[in-house]
Amino acid sequence: MTESHCFPPTLRLLRPSEFKAVFDSAAFKIGESQFLLLVRPNGMNHPRLGLVIAKKKVRRSVDRNRIKRTVRESFRLHQTELPHADVIFMARQDIVAVPAEVFRQALKQAWKRLQRKAEKSVNANPGSGVAKT
Repeated sequence: MTESHCFPPTLRLLRPSEFKAVFDSAAFKIGESQFLLLVRPNGMNHPRLGLVIAKKKVRRSVDRNRIKRTVRESFRLHQTELPHADVIFMARQDIVAVPAEVFRQALKQAWKRLQRKAEKSVNANPGSGVAKT
């Protein structure tokens, strides 16, 4: 495994203050029927991921853990293509009913949309801080 495909703690949102910063001032959102991505420039040289999968939305812990594993794996594989931003993944109610392959494809499309939106915001506002390597 190459270094660029690892998922160390530096690529995760860990503290409540980090999550709060994204919730309070998200630059943009990527919405799908199963989930929502909140995105905020982070001023670092890599993207970071935070997961919010509420028990109220996904009752069974088995399902919550499966969703977390799937999102982390997808992020890990696409992190080199993503802009330097903090991303929060928020699960929606219908996520459990979606087949695994459909969910993976939706994530893949969401990462592509995130790239395009970040590039547009950088081109429109060069000092915004959402940049790609």
